Amino acid sequence: MTNKADRSGSCILAGFALAAMLSCTTPSASAHEANRRVADAKALAAPDIASRPAPPSTRRSVARAEKGPYYVDFRARTAASWGHAFVWYGKTSERAVEVAGLTPAGDTLAYVLGHITFVPSETGASYGDLDPEYLTASYRVYLNEADAKRVFAYIKKLQANSPVWNAETMNCTGFIGDIAEFMGLEVPNRWQRPENFVNRLKEMNGGRQMVRLSAE
Repeated sequence: MTNKADRSGSCILAGFALAAMLSCTTPSASAHEANRRVADAKALAAPDIASRPAPPSTRRSVARAEKGPYYVDFRARTAASWGHAFVWYGKTSERAVEVAGLTPAGDTLAYVLGHITFVPSETGASYGDLDPEYLTASYRVYLNEADAKRVFAYIKKLQANSPVWNAETMNCTGFIGDIAEFMGLEVPNRWQRPENFVNRLKEMNGGRQMVRLSAE
């Protein structure tokens, strides 16, 4: 773990203990890695037990075709506070993934101030988003090409229109909850730990793996 990650642990003040339960972020990644990164092969191979390829069979190709070539993976990871929620999205045949989430821009001071006011945000990859050892929950759903274009465009629009972060009102679970809602998924209470949010999201939707958007 880097010194930057260590510093994020020192920002949890006793006076903000209750508010920190609603928070879900660690220091953001540098600009050159904030948007498109190549994920670790292990993480792509096992994001979700339910979404792993089925054992070889005569129906395997049909099952994979039904899942679709695109995906959105709702994820949660550990952090120095109470964790972070974010999404991976992309094409199943490619190792490159896009990462979107909502975190405060900056370091310790921005994180602390974000518990009492609005602070500037970042919406790309943050520290640990691409490291499988930090993963605590994952719910991957698949999309066909037409639906993926709509969802991916919505994610980028949401990133462009999320200029601030606040631990209580505009946080990471709310951010990925907006994405899930756009996709037509049932969305749980957004003010809970990221790991619980992602697991509950999967539970409320019966673990469904294929999402089809309604006609515009």
